[in-house]
This record gives sequence, structure tokens and C-alpha cells, in this order.
Amino acid sequence: MPKSKVSRIVVKVGSSTLTDADGRIDRSAIANLADQLAAQYHAGAQVVLVTSGAIRAGMERLNMKSRPKSIPDKQAAAAVGQGLLLHTYTELLDGCGVTAAQVLLTRDDFSDRRRYLNARNTLNTLLSLGTIPIINENDTVATEEIKFGDNDTLAALVAAAIGADLLILLSDVPGLYDMRPKSPRKGEIIPQVKHIGRDIIAMAGGTSGNAGSGGMKTKIEAARIAMRSGVAMVIADGRGFGVIQDVVSGKSIGTRFIADESSLNSRKRWVAFGMPVRGTVLVNDGAREMLIEKGKSLLAAGVIETVGNFKSGDLVAISDERKACFGRGFVNYNAHELRQIMGKRSDEIEAVLGYKDFDEVIHRDNMVMGV
Repeated sequence: MPKSKVSRIVVKVGSSTLTDADGRIDRSAIANLADQLAAQYHAGAQVVLVTSGAIRAGMERLNMKSRPKSIPDKQAAAAVGQGLLLHTYTELLDGCGVTAAQVLLTRDDFSDRRRYLNARNTLNTLLSLGTIPIINENDTVATEEIKFGDNDTLAALVAAAIGADLLILLSDVPGLYDMRPKSPRKGEIIPQVKHIGRDIIAMAGGTSGNAGSGGMKTKIEAARIAMRSGVAMVIADGRGFGVIQDVVSGKSIGTRFIADESSLNSRKRWVAFGMPVRGTVLVNDGAREMLIEKGKSLLAAGVIETVGNFKSGDLVAISDERKACFGRGFVNYNAHELRQIMGKRSDEIEAVLGYKDFDEVIHRDNMVMGV
């Protein structure tokens, strides 16, 4: 068969797309998805699936009437449902001549650089061996502090990590609706987004149902990660037959988010999106210009305020005098130290602290602008 023009695809499917009208796992929906994934695989593409549904499958087996709210109950349901869900995918993909592989991830797998590289290497190896990796958040061990919170973010991080060409979010909504009050096409699907500004963010709503945990807000965040990482992303109706092929072939379906032409390199992607920020460093306009326009490191002289009790080595947001975030990076001094040396020249740091480990507050190699 001819090779697909898109060589590496990440597909994410939500719980609401995998359940029927009664809230039960819909095997026919999974079969439809498996057929589509296999078709892309046999066309020459490498395919990764990020799937929700483990908790829902466990609830069904455990006769739970409503989605559990506590972490232990979710973990228990996921422990039962994960194996059931993977067995279903494995069986259906095997019938299509494709081998499935299970990968469970947590936020810590992306926050720690070594674990991030290990996860990326594992996924690349599985793809080179001709499998379709099936990924889910490891709900059986994840706690509130390390949860992604939704598989939209997880899928975007995976797509960025492996350098995918395309990320497809299969949802129970057919795309991003234009809900701007003065728009002449209010209520219509926006076919294409080239930049995520305040107007796009304002259109995002909450979770549409009780089957899943995501919503349009998480999909916009996923798009932001994907676009900056050089990955195109499409939100489309997951129930349609042949929807994946329609997206891959470039048909006008759903909402397509265009990848940035100047995408971040692999390490910069990890800095930008791999871990949560632990605080904020505010800088004056002069420092902002030096960081954005000239690519310089951040010096203590440009810092005007700190927010949070971050430690040395933590990832922090970088904001301007108007408190608008424009970057993030790994800070060389903790919040207490930085409050003492902010506004000072680099050659004054030792006199203030009694030591000087670094000239820079954040080195230019450890920061990313525009996120």
C-alpha cells in the first residue's frame, strides 16, 4: 500500500466517545477506532493511541452507578478497567494484523528529564518494532499532585516528545465553536486556528458530560503545546466512520490547529511543557526586551518581584511588569535568595548573599519564550 503522507500520528480518544447512551463501554465504537488505526498503520504511518475509558470500564465491572470522586476509588476502578480495556484493544487490533503495546504514564514521567527521555525512547522503540502503543495515564498510582488531569494534555505531551506530525483529538464535539458575541457566524465550527489568543481561549467551555474529565479548555491547552512543538492538531467528532483518514488526507473536518513554523527543539519542548511551574519571576521592560529580542539570560538586575516559594532548579514562569507571562525557565536561585538580590548587578550578588553560584538568575539555555 502507498505510504501515508503523515508519517507519525497520535490519536486521542475520550471516554465519552467510547461509551454508549447508557454510559457503558461501547465495543462497536472501539472496533471502529481499531479499524481506522490499523488502516493508517497498513498505509505506512506510525500510530500511537492515547485512550481514556479505564475508569469507566472498571466502574462497569464493579457495578458503580456514578463516576467515583475520590482518588482511591478512581484508582480501584482503573485497576480493574485498565486490563479490560487493553484486552479489548489488543483483541481487535490483532484481528487487523496489528500488535498493541501498553504504556502507562504519570506527570512525573515528563517532569523528570531522565524519565522523560526513557519514556520517549521506549515509545520510539515500540514504533520501530511495528506496534501501536496504547497509552493512558497510570490512574492506579497517580495522585492529585502528579495527575495530568486529562488525556488531552497527555496526548499533546506525547506528540511533542516523539515528534509527531499530527495529533487528532477524537471527541463528542465536532470542533471548536465560534461563540464570540458579535461574530456573524456565532455557533459555527471554526475550521482553522493559526494562533491561540484571548478570543480562542474565551470560546473554550467546561466538560460536556460526566463520562470524562476533559473539556474544550483542555483541548485548547493541548493545541498550544502541540502548535509550539511543531505538531498540527485537529479536534473532530470521534463517532464518524473514516474520520481519521479524513483528517489525515486534509479534508475540512473539525477544527485544525496549524503548527508553528518556528517550533521548539526537543529540549526546549521539555522545558516549556514537561513540568508544572513552581512560581513566577517578574521582570522589568528592559529585561523583557533583552530576553525576547536578543535571547539573553535573565540577570538579577532585571528582576522586580517574585511570587511563590520556589527552590533553586525549579521551573518558574517569567512575567513582565503588567504580570503577563511570556516565558518560563529553570531558576538558579531560590525565592528567598532572589528577593535579596533582585535589582542588583551580578558582581554584587556575593556581597549580598555571601556567595555566588551563578551570574544568571535563569540561563538562556534553560528558558523558553512565548509560552
